[in-house]
Amino acid sequence: MSYVIFLPCRSGSKRVKNKSTKKFLKFKLGLFEIKINQLIKLNVDKIIVSTNIKDIFKYLKKLNSKKIILDKRPNNLCKSSTTTDDLIKYVPRIVKNGHVIWTHVTSPLFDANDYRKAINIYKKKIKLGSHDSLMSVNDIKKFIWFDNKPLNYATKKTKWPFTQEVKPIKEIDSAIFINSIENYKKYNDRIGKKPFLFENYGFANIDIDDEKDFRIAELIYKKFKG
Repeated sequence: MSYVIFLPCRSGSKRVKNKSTKKFLKFKLGLFEIKINQLIKLNVDKIIVSTNIKDIFKYLKKLNSKKIILDKRPNNLCKSSTTTDDLIKYVPRIVKNGHVIWTHVTSPLFDANDYRKAINIYKKKIKLGSHDSLMSVNDIKKFIWFDNKPLNYATKKTKWPFTQEVKPIKEIDSAIFINSIENYKKYNDRIGKKPFLFENYGFANIDIDDEKDFRIAELIYKKFKG
């Protein structure tokens, strides 16, 4: 089975200006520099970086890795109005066969070991036929309300159970999605109909969305990754 990593990076982020390439601790090209150096350690056929960011073009040229393919993303897929669904439909145009590992620079603490673990689990599940795809999630074991009522607690027996008894909500943290290109074409999705929920524990599930997330991630990365 062939494996291709798809790493999308677009300019024009709103919550954090230049989020993908903003300086992160000692990394001049920020989150992108961290992520590409994690991915290059993996035993995959190729890494497709789909971007319109010129600083990334220059960095990849200097890196000069035969494993990395630069996809200069079309302008119509670089707008703030571009949806994930639009990008999903684009993937089969640049990946013709095998399995796609979709990931993001916004998960800097999800490292090479985490990718290897997820890929190995995916291979086993595909071989067994129990699942057709994989995505990373983390458990939220808190008191959650939705539509003005409790969503995952409050029974007739106990209105306020112990937190360890609260039914966990699965949050998709977007660190990794693995799916066959056939499923991309069949379902127009980066997951299939029976995705394996890869439990992503600890700081690896940090997903940077805003400035606060960015600063917290810097502090944690410095503490645990040096």
